[in-house]
Amino acid sequence: MLWIKAFHIVFVVCWFAGIFYLPRLFVYHAMTADEAGKERFKVMERKLYRGIMTPCAIITVLLGGWLWMISWDVLARAGWLHAKLLLVALLVGFHLYCGRMIKAFARDENPHSHRFYRIFNEVPLVVLIGIVVLAVVRPI
Repeated sequence: MLWIKAFHIVFVVCWFAGIFYLPRLFVYHAMTADEAGKERFKVMERKLYRGIMTPCAIITVLLGGWLWMISWDVLARAGWLHAKLLLVALLVGFHLYCGRMIKAFARDENPHSHRFYRIFNEVPLVVLIGIVVLAVVRPI
């Protein structure tokens, strides 16, 4: 079980690296005026999302589910875990919304300013704090 937990944490870290970096790319993309720069950001965003973030997200969720199944009898009654899973679901929603934004940027239909993306960039930090506190402190 410790090996599964170790790899779960590794893939969480990799997923969050992308979750933190992609909205920062959106900030710079929204500020870019030249076509070459816009095309470069489109490639970077697509490769980060498809090549790193999505595989890491899938592996993170699968390993987390495996951990839950191994310890079902204990974890099924753990209130902290239910709250954590709600935050993970919000993070998956954030991830999928980022995918929609990538598609909008690819069509040159970005509806938001760079200021929006600067604020949007902070959402995963709040979620991460909640997840870590719930997993380590287990307050409920």
